[in-house]
Amino acid sequence: MTYPRRTVLAFTLVSFGLVALCTSAQSGDKKNPATTPSPRMDKAGKADAGWIKRHEGFVEIAKKGDVDVLFLGDSITDGWRGKKAVWEKAFGSNKPANFGIGGDRTQHVLWRIQNGELSGIKPKVAVLMIGTNNTGNDSAEQIADGVTTIVKTIREKSPTTKVLLLAVFPRGKMIPNPGNTKIIEINKTIAKLDDGKDVKYLDIGEKFMKDGQIPGTIMPDYLHLSEAGYQIWADAIAPTLNEMLGKATK
Repeated sequence: MTYPRRTVLAFTLVSFGLVALCTSAQSGDKKNPATTPSPRMDKAGKADAGWIKRHEGFVEIAKKGDVDVLFLGDSITDGWRGKKAVWEKAFGSNKPANFGIGGDRTQHVLWRIQNGELSGIKPKVAVLMIGTNNTGNDSAEQIADGVTTIVKTIREKSPTTKVLLLAVFPRGKMIPNPGNTKIIEINKTIAKLDDGKDVKYLDIGEKFMKDGQIPGTIMPDYLHLSEAGYQIWADAIAPTLNEMLGKATK
């Protein structure tokens, strides 16, 4: 049977539209912002200049090499810079480097390590704690996938580097709260990344809490740590970090 030209054209366009719609839906379902490497963007939709400058500074540090312990994360990791006495006492002898940037999400850390921050260095241990800034936008599953992708990328780029994966720290003035409930779900998933050899998962969240709540003396804004909080962090990971570094625990 021969159809009029208009009918054939209409049928073709409809068919193409259905195929495109199905393809778009399938790709949309699979896309996870937490696992999609991306730089931080400014209000104009361009890569944030200040963020890029900090990243480039880390790349220069990496090029010089001589880093045994690398800390990766967001503002909570970044905050070690203001606690130099605690940092030096706890990690100074381990040739440490702090590649934390306030406000970062999993996709930002992923972009950074894919764009030079692991070039030139082969840390003995990478200490990773990331994901809290994703909780407002992404599901627990998406965030856990983001953390998983970072761990896998570290191991792929530097196979000799062990990963000390920290549970996402608790947050919130009153617990339970939606954000902290999501964090608990994230931690349940990423705990499974512990392989007993190259990736060690460590949950120190309870050490920041008292009677199920976070004291203001440890987290003044119930998210970021005080000096006392950083001392708790340092003390809590010391035995595991030393073990991963092959050092005898005192």
